[in-house]
Amino acid sequence: MSRPVFAQRVSRFGTTVFSEFSALAAKHGAVNLGQGFPDFDGPDAVKEAAQRAIRDGVNQYAMGMGAKDLRLAIAEHSQRFYGQQVDPDSMVTVTSGATEAIFDVLLGLVDPGDEVVAFEPFYDSYDANITFIGATARYVPLRPPDATHAEWWFDRDEVRAAFGPRTRLLILNSPHNPTGKVFTREELEFLGGLCAEFDVKVLSDEVYEHIVFAPARHLRPATLPGLAERTVTVSSGGKTFSLTGWKVGWIIAPPPLRDAVQRAHQFVTFATASPLQAAMAAALRLPDAYYAELAAMYAAKRERLLGGLRDAGLTAFAPQGSYFILADIAKYGFPDDIAFCRHLVSEVGVAAIPPSVFYGPEHRHLGQKLARFAFCKTDAVLDEAVRRLRAKLAPSR
Repeated sequence: MSRPVFAQRVSRFGTTVFSEFSALAAKHGAVNLGQGFPDFDGPDAVKEAAQRAIRDGVNQYAMGMGAKDLRLAIAEHSQRFYGQQVDPDSMVTVTSGATEAIFDVLLGLVDPGDEVVAFEPFYDSYDANITFIGATARYVPLRPPDATHAEWWFDRDEVRAAFGPRTRLLILNSPHNPTGKVFTREELEFLGGLCAEFDVKVLSDEVYEHIVFAPARHLRPATLPGLAERTVTVSSGGKTFSLTGWKVGWIIAPPPLRDAVQRAHQFVTFATASPLQAAMAAALRLPDAYYAELAAMYAAKRERLLGGLRDAGLTAFAPQGSYFILADIAKYGFPDDIAFCRHLVSEVGVAAIPPSVFYGPEHRHLGQKLARFAFCKTDAVLDEAVRRLRAKLAPSR
């Protein structure tokens, strides 16, 4: 009998939902509000810095922990925006995107048989990485706004029940993909208390840290009492600078945690593209006006798509951060979110992502009532999507 081709750790994973729906969008000529990458480019000054680095010969391996100037820029950025003191030599590792950083954190901190607590819906690599490590996921659902909650919320008893003697790591994502939730100080302090009680480390995924809409305010968990010594902060330049294809990310952590992550990173990618690291250092040093304009731009795009979705009859939830909107699709009568999104792309001409894939089996039914739309697109693309939705999307009678 021949052996299976696939290793067991990857046997349950098929083509990602992003690839599937991007291909469907191309096939049907649909406006693609699915995968979360901008259809516009990042700052010219940053692209020119990359070109300059290439011309100047910055083309060989960077240090495994990251180029010195980028690590210094990451430390400067942390002090500038959060008042967080970061030693660039002992607390920073540069990675090939935040997705690699997340994998490195789990490799460095979590053993087979450990448990990892995370909120649903989740960024899809969390689930895959937990599987690769041989750990067990304990998922807690975020619930949509209702009569008693103005924003997405979680049940504290459900969170406490997810923690136990085998819990090794809590994954936090704020601003959250795909709900857009920004966790409050009170919520973070509650979670920090649980982590202290159970001696759990925290992976804080903050890739949307600069895409936040007033009055919400992003708080870095590592700056809160009781969390600094147990938190690994993950971020990247892809979302902030509209350069997702560059895949430059980083982690910030106390030296013992950074060392654990570095030990994994050195055997995953070892080093990230040198000229792009030089350019990302320049990006992080852009003036405050850049960051303010970024948030204002996305605030306008949020309102543009949010209003359009609601005009088309969808119950859309306003995000506090990130560049995604979740909409309730229950009234349309489809069996699940996948069927709805396939209809949307083939019959309406708009691609969205079915978010049930961002839930574990226990709570997948919650995601089957939703669809995720990305507004990191030009105004012309958003307007065309809204035009098609208004013209062709109607709830079942």
